[in-house]
Amino acid sequence: MKRRNVLTVIIGAVLVIIFLLLLFVFQVRQSETAVVTTFGNPVATYTNAGAYFKWPWPIQKVYKYDQRVQNFEDKYSETYTKDSITLLASVYVGWRISDAGEFLRKFPGDPSASIPNAQEQLESMLRSAKLAVIGSNSLSAFVNTDPKQLKFDQIENQIEQTVQSELSTNGWGVSIDFLGFKRIGLPENVTEAVFNRMKTEREEIISNYQSQGASEAQIIRSTAERQAAETISDALAEAKKIQAQGQAEAASTYYVFQQNPELEKYLERLDALRQVLDQKSTLILDERTPPFDVLSHLPTNAPAK
Repeated sequence: MKRRNVLTVIIGAVLVIIFLLLLFVFQVRQSETAVVTTFGNPVATYTNAGAYFKWPWPIQKVYKYDQRVQNFEDKYSETYTKDSITLLASVYVGWRISDAGEFLRKFPGDPSASIPNAQEQLESMLRSAKLAVIGSNSLSAFVNTDPKQLKFDQIENQIEQTVQSELSTNGWGVSIDFLGFKRIGLPENVTEAVFNRMKTEREEIISNYQSQGASEAQIIRSTAERQAAETISDALAEAKKIQAQGQAEAASTYYVFQQNPELEKYLERLDALRQVLDQKSTLILDERTPPFDVLSHLPTNAPAK
């Protein structure tokens, strides 16, 4: 009987301890952040996993929020570019609660209701930012034959900065981790006009390349003609110089030939004979026939007897 009483007392004590722990201690998991309020006012925020002390309700209450990134995608809806072209676009967003205390002040109540409410308002904010940023850019920033003209990264950054700035200004306690275009398209009635514009842009590029090529070809042709003219002019000048030098050297020999005409004739015969003998031919001719008659007048160097 005594043993039963002792067991009952132990069980009762354990239950009391558990009840007290539930009243005065709460646990924060690794993926959670907790905000403790005193009579409805946030007084402490816990981001590290572990067990913490609190006063029981209605003095204090604990609100736990998921610290992990949450994401959603807005509707695939129409908007207008700077040049008044209809564009279909949807954006995906990854967000998380960066300051649970601020978030609780902005969205009081149970997290199961406050987080969906916050996401709904964030969707509206994102939609407004998307309309504003896309409306400040022309269609060529989204659809272009030249990849360098596309501005997806810049536009995504503009939308993200716009949303984050508004979140910080309004004290949401929320930060954007990533944002990007999920889908971009054009209505059917706009597609043909866009293709025609792309075709026109491509034809302009081709025309510019052709014009540039013709201009460079003309420059090359003009340069070649100028260089050719300079080369010919230099060659003619060099030829006249050589001709003048030859005439001067020839004039210096005229005087010698005038004084001795027979020498000139003799040299001419020797030159003609040299040209004939250079052909390595065998000829049988009368030795009195010019220019072979000079061979008969060659001096002989007979050895002395």
